[in-house]
Amino acid sequence: MYNQITQPMTLKRRVIRAGGWRLAKRLIKPIPVVGTVLAVGLAGYEIKRKGFIPGAIHVGLDATPIVGTAKGVLEIFTGDLIPDKKTPAPRNPTPVKS
Repeated sequence: MYNQITQPMTLKRRVIRAGGWRLAKRLIKPIPVVGTVLAVGLAGYEIKRKGFIPGAIHVGLDATPIVGTAKGVLEIFTGDLIPDKKTPAPRNPTPVKS
């Protein structure tokens, strides 16, 4: 049995856990009532990830029962219809010459 106290979580286990959650969200969202509750519950996360206007549109479409179901089924096969906002490239500080 896996014990978190004695063994740290491996990278492989983290990747599997994250991928499993992502897959679970994609499978649960198309269910009409449950998908609406999930979409509203994840609204803050989606708005932060996509930006205010695209995130609000994304949540609004997911929360609408028939449209959200159709969008969820489509996204299972094609990926997100509304892309995430671009993250800025990490800045490398210039080394100081002494």
